Amino acid sequence: MITFAYPHLLYLLLLIPAALGLFIWARISRMRKLRRFGNPETLAPLMPEVSRYMPWVKITLALFVIATLVLMLARPRATGGIDEDSAETETRRGIEVMICLDVSNSMLASSTDDEAGVSRLQRAKFILEKMIDKMQNDKVGLIVFAGDAYTQLPITSDYISAKMFLNNISTGMVPTQGTAIGAAIDMAMNSFTPDDKMGKAIIVITDGENFEDNAVDEAKRAANAGIQVDVVGLGSGRGVRIPVGRNSYMINPMTGEEVLTKLDESTAMEIAKAGKGIYVNGATSSAVSDIDTKMDELEQGEFSRKTFSPQSEQFPIFAWIALLLLVIDTITVTRKISWLKKYRFFSKEEEGGKK
Repeated sequence: MITFAYPHLLYLLLLIPAALGLFIWARISRMRKLRRFGNPETLAPLMPEVSRYMPWVKITLALFVIATLVLMLARPRATGGIDEDSAETETRRGIEVMICLDVSNSMLASSTDDEAGVSRLQRAKFILEKMIDKMQNDKVGLIVFAGDAYTQLPITSDYISAKMFLNNISTGMVPTQGTAIGAAIDMAMNSFTPDDKMGKAIIVITDGENFEDNAVDEAKRAANAGIQVDVVGLGSGRGVRIPVGRNSYMINPMTGEEVLTKLDESTAMEIAKAGKGIYVNGATSSAVSDIDTKMDELEQGEFSRKTFSPQSEQFPIFAWIALLLLVIDTITVTRKISWLKKYRFFSKEEEGGKK
């Protein structure tokens, strides 16, 4: 049996019918344009090198290339038959970490006093990538929030997938604007595996401007459940504008003035204190190490993880198939092939019979 390490990437196979549809539309559009100049049968002798079939051969090769590349990226692995023993279960000790990342529009603002500086969201991605790099035997999950909270990545030990999801995060992922830190903490609490022996931590990365709910109460509830809540604050100590385009900034529709946003450190510290965690400023060079040191205080628990030997990996097969198809596609032309012209694969009889 074949399984996939990244089954969500199989959705990319939807590109195949989309590409085929565009090709058919282009062919129909071409025929309509030819008919504007005259009868296609009359125009055909004027285009002796145009092939009726080779464009279909080219698009077929291209679609097969897309299919094999998608299957390769999804990392197929054999888990049955001769490779039935290739999947092994190993026991590890670690903790579970749910990351709650603020994706409200204020995260587009600069993370420093300089409005041309790196945005808070980009700074958050950099910090999270460093955190994930430090993880070895832990599990990690990802929640994004603005006016509402959504699970982006369930708790997992697959760090490659975690980084993949992290890179695709943007402020447009949550349709409702706002900053519901409490809702994110509540969702994170329900995302852990039911294992009381494994240490659990929630890391909230935000500019601290909470407008939707009482995040402090949710942090207290998490602490009472044995879950540590740490907060990483991002932003400037003074107000900076929120860019919404080139040389344009967010406007308050009520006042008509530009919106200014700044890091609310007092609220962030209060949330961390209620959650029995720590608060760190994301602008400091020690932010990642400080959070990592705090998480080291949590009790590690055992969990099982299924691993696969290199022999079970099937993606090299699809990689070679994709390479072969690309080579064939490169040397295949859309015009008639000269050495095939002397062969007649289809005969056409006149309606009155053969002469």
